[in-house]
Amino acid sequence: MNITLAVDEKIANDARAAAQSMGKSLNQVVREHLESLAGVERIKLEMEELRLTAGTGDSRGWKFDRDEIYAERTGMSGTTQSRSGM
Repeated sequence: MNITLAVDEKIANDARAAAQSMGKSLNQVVREHLESLAGVERIKLEMEELRLTAGTGDSRGWKFDRDEIYAERTGMSGTTQSRSGM
């Protein structure tokens, strides 16, 4: 997509010189800034969606139990481990 911007000539020239000192074109610097800005906005929207939906799930009474999950993942159901015996 092409975008036309109205910018003061001195600002454009100074920005072009700054971009050139970075080894980039003014167009490339503006594009990178817009991509960064869009990424920040996307993250803000995702965080807001997470905030709005957090805590709305239904666990059907299930409660998190670290030992139970560990036993399921390691295949050690029904056995008890002590921390000192590891």
